[in-house]
Amino acid sequence: MTALPAHYEAPARLLEGRIVLITGAGDGLGRATALACARAGATLVLLGRTVAKLEKVYDEITAAGGTEPAIYPLNLAGASWNDYEQLAETLGREFGKLHGLAHCAAHFKSFGPLEAAEPKDWLETLQVNVTAPFALTRHCLPLLAGSADASVVFVSDACGRKGKAYAGAYGVSKFAVEGLMQTWAQELEGTAKVRVNSLDPGPMDTALRRKGYDRSVPAPDPSAAANAMLWLLGPDSRPATGEAFSLSR
Repeated sequence: MTALPAHYEAPARLLEGRIVLITGAGDGLGRATALACARAGATLVLLGRTVAKLEKVYDEITAAGGTEPAIYPLNLAGASWNDYEQLAETLGREFGKLHGLAHCAAHFKSFGPLEAAEPKDWLETLQVNVTAPFALTRHCLPLLAGSADASVVFVSDACGRKGKAYAGAYGVSKFAVEGLMQTWAQELEGTAKVRVNSLDPGPMDTALRRKGYDRSVPAPDPSAAANAMLWLLGPDSRPATGEAFSLSR
């Protein structure tokens, strides 16, 4: 694991002129990352399952004077290969290129032993946490490679770096995400201007975390992790690729 720069403060307009796609943009880390990127001047594509949540983030961005984002509703749990292909085609037609891809969407139901994992939950977890990031990266790769400097960030977890009992399908999926990140980074190194890294943001006060932890267990607001995402998506993190970053608390 690699440490992030301490007390990073993004330069003004860090992402000016950059187009960034954020999954899970309607809530949690995805929302916080979207707001941070908008403040840094990026043009955003907000991808998520719930239109009302995406519209709320849209309103927050425009009310703060940010560039008008695009909204792309997509339920990753049920998305097909053609859905990802159509998304990439739409982005190519509307923007021509892509500078950043932040995989913030995640599926988690509950903690429990692997032997008790429900088939539906297992499949949905792998679909949202592994297959969707793979397919999105795969189809958006030509758009990313078409920019002078592109960054892909996979959101990981401590249980994806070291096995943890009862982390269930979620823990297994995060191990797969780390392997996916490393493989993409090695295959792209020296052949395309695309950096690929992962971030373990640590505990965050999000709806996803509250499925597994009582509200009495404190956790920081996701804005701190969004600042780390901003560094990884921007040019200040060059030339890092294939790195597993962790946000220290």
